[in-house]
Amino acid sequence: MSSVIEVYTDGACSGNPGPGGWGALMRWNGHEKEISGGEPDTTNNRMEMMAVIKALESIKKPSAVHIHTDSKYVMQGVNDWMPGWKARGWKTAAKKPVKNQDLWERIDSLINVHDVTFSWVKGHAGHPDNERADELATGAISRG
Repeated sequence: MSSVIEVYTDGACSGNPGPGGWGALMRWNGHEKEISGGEPDTTNNRMEMMAVIKALESIKKPSAVHIHTDSKYVMQGVNDWMPGWKARGWKTAAKKPVKNQDLWERIDSLINVHDVTFSWVKGHAGHPDNERADELATGAISRG
């Protein structure tokens, strides 16, 4: 595999629910790409997830990908909760349907294509790449 693709993702919402945006900053082999988009009626968690999904979908061939997110929901969902949800047929430990199951299933299929690791980065703490992902996400809200 070539070098790792570094991806910084963020989601934003004006109201929760409300209009939302997602953004991702991607870097690999000296290249940089920014992607973003929005939806008119969504939640912050869904936008955090869409940033991850759209970044992974934009990668053309199976790759090593390191995703940096300020969303503990995404981090814990992938690293801690998803195996149990899948084992229980997409039900929580309390036997309730998993919220955002449609997006979790998309993330699950994408992380099986790529070699993906996730890291949490503190949001709004001055990390330049996380701040850029936040700018992309908030800038995409009006386009929803």
